[in-house]
Amino acid sequence: MDEPLSNLDAKLRVQMRAELQKMHRRLGVTTVYVTHDQVEAMTLGDRIVIMKDGIIQQADSPLNLYERPANLYVAGFIGTPSMNFIPVTLQENQLVASGFQVELPEDRRGEVMPYQGKSLVLGLRPQDLSEAPSSLNLKAMVEVIEPLGSENYLYCSVGRDMVAARVDGRSPVRAGDTVTLGFKPGQFHLFDAESEQAISHARNSEGA
Repeated sequence: MDEPLSNLDAKLRVQMRAELQKMHRRLGVTTVYVTHDQVEAMTLGDRIVIMKDGIIQQADSPLNLYERPANLYVAGFIGTPSMNFIPVTLQENQLVASGFQVELPEDRRGEVMPYQGKSLVLGLRPQDLSEAPSSLNLKAMVEVIEPLGSENYLYCSVGRDMVAARVDGRSPVRAGDTVTLGFKPGQFHLFDAESEQAISHARNSEGA
C-alpha cells in the first residue's frame, strides 16, 4: 500500500485506519505500508522501518522507535509534537544549556562521561515536561499556547532555545507568563551533536 489515506480528510482517515487494522487481522497476510504520516505508521505497523534519503535509519517496534530512537532524525520523526532538542555541553557532571543547567544522574554518567566537554543534544518529549516542579527544572517564558480541550501545548523560550510542553487543559498559564517546567532524571535522551547518534536513553524505556 502506497500512502492509501493521503487524500482523505482527517475524520475519514481515522475511520479508514481502523478498517485497515480489522482487515489485516481478518486476512492475516503480511502487508507493506508506505507512509509519510508517523501516526499511520505507529497505529498500523507491527514493525516500522524509518528511511531517510533511501537509507534505513532504524527498523524496530513502534514502542522502541518512540522510547529508544537510534538518532536525531528518528527521535524528531516519531511523536507529536516532536521531541524537544536542546544544545548542551557536558561540563563535569552538569548538562549546560543556554538557559539552564541540570546535573547528570549518577546511573547515566558512565555512558556519557566520554563526551566530557563535547557538544551534545538533550532530547525531551513534551509530555515529560510538566508544570509541577521536579528534581530537574527549567525556567521558561510562555510564548504561544495551543488549547486542545483536555490538554494545552505550551511553546516556551528557555534561554536561546524553544521547548514544547504538554499540560492540563485547565491550566491557568497564559502567554507571557514565566513557568517552571519539571522533568525527572530518567526522562531525557542524549545525542552526539556531531554524529547525531543516540548515546543515552530514558531509563523507563523497554529493555533499559
